[in-house]
Amino acid sequence: MTHPRPLKFFRTIALNITVLQPGVPFVPGRTLPLPFAASECDKIVELFQDLGRSTVWNLVDTVKFEGDTYEPEGMVRIGSDRYFISAGEYTTATVSYGNGTIINGTDRTAGAGFAHLIVFDSAGNRIADATLTEIGAIEYHNGGLDYDGEYIWATIAQYRPNTTATVVRIDPRTLEPTPILHTNDHEGGIVHNTQTDNIVTLNWGSRNASTWNLHQKLETPPTDTPALQVTRNPSYYVDYQDCKFLGHPRAFAGRGVMLCSGVATIGTYNLGGIALVDLETMLPLAEVPIIMRSELGVSITENPVDVAVVDGKLRLYWMPDQHNSTLYVYEAVADSPFEY
Repeated sequence: MTHPRPLKFFRTIALNITVLQPGVPFVPGRTLPLPFAASECDKIVELFQDLGRSTVWNLVDTVKFEGDTYEPEGMVRIGSDRYFISAGEYTTATVSYGNGTIINGTDRTAGAGFAHLIVFDSAGNRIADATLTEIGAIEYHNGGLDYDGEYIWATIAQYRPNTTATVVRIDPRTLEPTPILHTNDHEGGIVHNTQTDNIVTLNWGSRNASTWNLHQKLETPPTDTPALQVTRNPSYYVDYQDCKFLGHPRAFAGRGVMLCSGVATIGTYNLGGIALVDLETMLPLAEVPIIMRSELGVSITENPVDVAVVDGKLRLYWMPDQHNSTLYVYEAVADSPFEY
């Protein structure tokens, strides 16, 4: 396959930031707050292990997010009043080559679009929209997000399997992205293990997890940096869409653990689910099906997720719908007396 011009990957600055509320900071306060997930690791793991198929989920809040949200992919809450959403704007659809044809390792055309990072307050008001990619960039799919207390971590990839991606870290105070490494596979979900300084990413369908360490020699993007480890995902229960680093909980003898949310299409049905996943082996340590759907009929676990403990209860934040998005906040209340 030939290209009429050199491929553009990812540039080192946010090309365009539209500020909707001048004078309103992207992150309030002088210091960045701790991430909800990692700072509440042991309690989240404890509460998660009480979940089951009969768990009653109480819808405690819905928030309509202002404006076009394109396709939301990842979410992080920074403090109690800020939501950062990664989103893909697709201006030209990818097209299958058809008949099982594979060209340069993939099965479809590149398409075109833009990667966005959108900032909202807790009432769903749009504060800013950063367009992170330039016109013609072949990598424009902004995947899952993680927040480590200093940076937001993201992947900006081609919107097709078996291609390329750039791992970036984003300063939430300025929305400026910095490319960290480039890899020769599509990558979506990402977490930063702050205890080991490992970056773990999940490829198309979360079939493989790739690991790099920030202390190793990282080539300057778009030169590829080979992963230190690539681990096959042994679970076909759901394809993880967005993940959050939890830490090294006592309950799992200090293993590095992330919480992941996602869906799997089985026939015509989209099955939702959440899981605690071992960062080294990709083994699910605990997993639970989720059957709730949005008002538009989309599985609630499709794409963005975040997690917290509120008043001693496990709370999940999901935003499944494209373009016209509502944040759904669910709390695990109790198990049904009829466990099955």
